[in-house]
Amino acid sequence: MKRIICYFLFVLSIAVITTGYTNDNVICIDLSVGYVDPSTGYPDPHKGPTVIPSVSLDDHTLYFGTPCDGYTLNVVDSNDVVVYTTVIPVGMTSLVLPSTLSGEYELQIIQGNYCFYGPITL
Repeated sequence: MKRIICYFLFVLSIAVITTGYTNDNVICIDLSVGYVDPSTGYPDPHKGPTVIPSVSLDDHTLYFGTPCDGYTLNVVDSNDVVVYTTVIPVGMTSLVLPSTLSGEYELQIIQGNYCFYGPITL
């Protein structure tokens, strides 16, 4: 009887864990890497290897799967105009973009001399 109860609880816990974290609206953003001209005043890059940030989007909320503490975040329109910019605060795992933005944009996350960029639709 104990074995049946343990098995039942195990199966139930797996069902709760797998269904508790599903969200069909979250879109993973595929970021590419570019180089920022150091003459623009950005700080020197770190000596370690560069890790491409893991970022996803749900409506106007960005979710950071990897830490982006102190990185500059830009939202750029099709005319290469920065329509929104901010510095990502330390420990931030999500960031809400302004609801006034709608359409096709390029998301840029700048770390030192590296720019991680990818298309987003708001």
